[in-house]
Order: sequence, then C-alpha cells, then structure tokens
Amino acid sequence: MLHLLHCSLDQHTKTFICCDPLWPEVSQATGSGTDELIFQKNKRKRELIGDGVNAGDLLELNGGSFNPAATPRVLVDGSPDYNRSKGVGNITLKSGRVNSGVAGCCAKTTIAPLDRVKILLQAQNPHYKHLGAFSTLLAVPKKEGFLGLYKGNGAMMVRIFPYGAIQFMSFDRYRKFVSINLGISGHIHRLMAGSMAGITAVICTYPLDMIRARLAFQVKGEHRYKGIFHAFKTIYTQEGGFPGFYRGLTPTIIGMAPYAGVSFFTFGTLKSIGLKHAGSVLGRPSSDNPDVLVLKTHINLLCGGIAGAVAQTVSYPLDVTRRRMQLSAILPDFEKCHTMLQTLKYVYTTYGVRRGLYRGLSLNYIRCIPSQAVAFTTYEIMRQVLYLN
Repeated sequence: MLHLLHCSLDQHTKTFICCDPLWPEVSQATGSGTDELIFQKNKRKRELIGDGVNAGDLLELNGGSFNPAATPRVLVDGSPDYNRSKGVGNITLKSGRVNSGVAGCCAKTTIAPLDRVKILLQAQNPHYKHLGAFSTLLAVPKKEGFLGLYKGNGAMMVRIFPYGAIQFMSFDRYRKFVSINLGISGHIHRLMAGSMAGITAVICTYPLDMIRARLAFQVKGEHRYKGIFHAFKTIYTQEGGFPGFYRGLTPTIIGMAPYAGVSFFTFGTLKSIGLKHAGSVLGRPSSDNPDVLVLKTHINLLCGGIAGAVAQTVSYPLDVTRRRMQLSAILPDFEKCHTMLQTLKYVYTTYGVRRGLYRGLSLNYIRCIPSQAVAFTTYEIMRQVLYLN
C-alpha cells in the first residue's frame, strides 16, 4: 500500500518534518527529492524509536543505504519529538488535561441543583419522597434556602475535574490502543474506548463521589457530616476503612460502561454522519486547522444532548441502585441494600419501575442533556483553542 507524504527537509537540523501519522508503519521510502516521499507499509517490521522514526534504521532513500548518525530523522507532526523540535515540549499532554478538566467542571456546574434533587429522589429522602421532581426542585429552596440546591457541590467540583480529565484523556488513549493494537476500527472502537474510559474515571474518583452523595442527601437541621474532610474521616473510621468508600462500585461499573460507551458512541456517530453527509451545512473549518471540519456550536450542543439522553435511559436503573447502596449506611432500610441484586429487587418490589427504578428520570433528562451538551461542546472548543486538531 503506497501513501504519499509531504515532507520538508530542514537543512540545518537535517530533519524531515512530515504531516501524516503513519510513522508506526514506515519501513521504506523512495523518491527523487525531499519534497515528496512515497512510504510503503511493511507489516513484518514495525519499529518505533523513541517518539519518532529514525530514518537510518527504517528508511532507504533512492535505493541507497544511510549512516544512522548522518541520516535525517523523520518527525511526525504532533508527535512529542516534533513538539520538542518546535520548543513545545509536553504542551499537548498538559493542554489535553486542562481541556478535559474544564469541560467536566463547566458541565457539572451547570446542572448542580438538578443533581442534588436527583439524589434526594433516588434514595427516597423522607422529607421529599412524597413530591415529584419539579415540586422537589421548588421545595428545597423554601426549606433549606437557595444554597440548599448546591449542597454537596464543593465535593462534586473536587471530584469532577480529575474525573473529566481522566475520562476524556483515557478515551483518546484507549481509542488509539483499540485501533492500533487490536486492529478494531469504525463504530465499535469508539464504543469500547468510551466504556473503558468511563470505568477508569469511576474507579479513580469513586471515594469523592461517595462523599458528594452523602453531603447532598443531608437536609438542613439533620447534618451528619460537617464537610468533605469530616465525611471522609467519618466514613473511614465507622464503615470499615477504604472498602467503605467503594460501596456500590459494582453497579457503578456495570452502569458506567454502557453510559460512557453509548454516550461517546452516539456523539461520535452523529458527528461523523453529520460531517460526512451534510458537512457544508452542519460543519465549519476548525479555527486551529482550516483543513479539518468541526461541527458548528449549536450542532455540537444538540449532538451532545442527544448522546446524554440516550445513554442515561439505558443505564438509569443501575444509577438508582448505586445511590441506594452509597447511602445505605444512613438509610433506615440499610440491611436490604447490601448487594446490587438485593438492592435492585428491593427497589423494584417496594416502589416499582416508575416510582423506583426510574425515579427522577424526567428530571435527569433535563440534568443530563445540558451536562453532556456543555461537556462535549466545551471539549471540542478547547481542542481548537489549544491547537489539538
């Protein structure tokens, strides 16, 4: 398979600058000049030296052999070696982390009041269990003041920055791993990468999610925890140490895999279809790379919202189970919520499907649509701001 690469030779540094990410496959090069080289894939030889390809080891130009010490190196545009040659260093990795964290924080801040109400409804808080979703949203400020809608928001912010960063960054890494190492491409590799990214982020930040849920479930006048550090200390000393922070992890992982997978899969599929079939209407040139088409902002918001709604519907019963298990130590029916299957059975037999397994789903649609819309849109915008396209 022949692939045409456009490269330029820096006479001073003896370095080829190539703008095509085929370097894991490069083994031979032929051509009459330094402007255009034709590289041929060789499945029997995949050799990577550092972060770039050493031309002396991998290339034969015009049929001649080169001395590695005197041969130009091929640097792929965007690789760490290329960045260092331009004085960029590790800016791409750091920018990706900032990009991901900002996206997650903006999304969660947008829907913090809805998130708190959802937790109250999922675990059937005695003060609000007789109310519907929107009635609870109005009742919380009356009973606990306006700031009551943001109870637990501090812990959520501490959690969501690393959560969003880990999820988005690991998604990119898993996507490349699945595509290159496992040879899986198309829609399936996005689904697999999204699922693995969600699981990784959940495991790393689960203790903070537990504390956020405990703080958000408290009602004014009945505080068991004084703050994040007090909640951490109380759970650790009274609920068996670190295992106490991972109560409900099983339904979380089982539920997070389809949620993250379906979310990334749906967004990626909608984006690909939109740009492929209606790129002139739905897309525009990227601000950092005019050769790359990106979705317009309002289309990004729409696709992100749809992705969040579809994913939430699939995984919501397991989300209810997770919350019940996280809060079981402070609920009166804690002995019935020790395992995932036990909790699912208890919620179903006691409250049914609509009032139990899908309690608060209508509110959660309002919560997840702006959350995912802002998250995916912010991520796409930050990719342009930080020149990651």
